[in-house]
Amino acid sequence: MKTIKKIIQITLMLFVMALPLHASATNAEPVVNNEPKTETPAAVTAMMERLVVIKNIDKSNMSRSEKRTLRREVKSINKAISASNGGVYLSVGAIILIAVLLVILL
Repeated sequence: MKTIKKIIQITLMLFVMALPLHASATNAEPVVNNEPKTETPAAVTAMMERLVVIKNIDKSNMSRSEKRTLRREVKSINKAISASNGGVYLSVGAIILIAVLLVILL
């Protein structure tokens, strides 16, 4: 009996949470963003140019250690560029994990 009661509570909670999303989607007017896009900072542009230079280098005559240093440099540049974005990214697995934790805790 407790499990049926718990399932009903969870189902009702999910419906209550979904109703405002559905109502706002049907009544909302489309939002138009007329702001100009922000330009990339000079540091990011310089890093992108360095990536292009590294990509165009002939690596066939390089030693193994030189190739390794280039790979490390590319990885560090990619990390720096992604860090400068400032966005928060959630994977599908993380979203599923959060949803399961919410269901268990509530």
